[in-house]
Amino acid sequence: MALEVNDSNFDEVVLKSELPVLVDFWAEWCGPCRMIAPIVEDLSKEYAGRLLVTKCDVDNSPAVASRFGIRNIPTVLFFKEGKVADKQVGAVPKTNFVNKVNALLQ
Repeated sequence: MALEVNDSNFDEVVLKSELPVLVDFWAEWCGPCRMIAPIVEDLSKEYAGRLLVTKCDVDNSPAVASRFGIRNIPTVLFFKEGKVADKQVGAVPKTNFVNKVNALLQ
């Protein structure tokens, strides 16, 4: 299950993680966000122990969203060693996410 991150715990959970991290920036009212939610959950199970999968509600965490320039949602950022390594904007097929995750894990 994806871990919820927010303005107060983002740095500790995401930036200091020893594992690569996927952060799904989303909002309750966002249709495309709901479309990719099952994909994000699948990835959290399929890559358990190798990838930390998190979700960040932009309405509840405006500081983090602003800090990383999130203007459109869903936006998924991929972090490695505390830095943004890749990005996916919009609802796309699962294969797009799998390809990015696999590249991140190399």
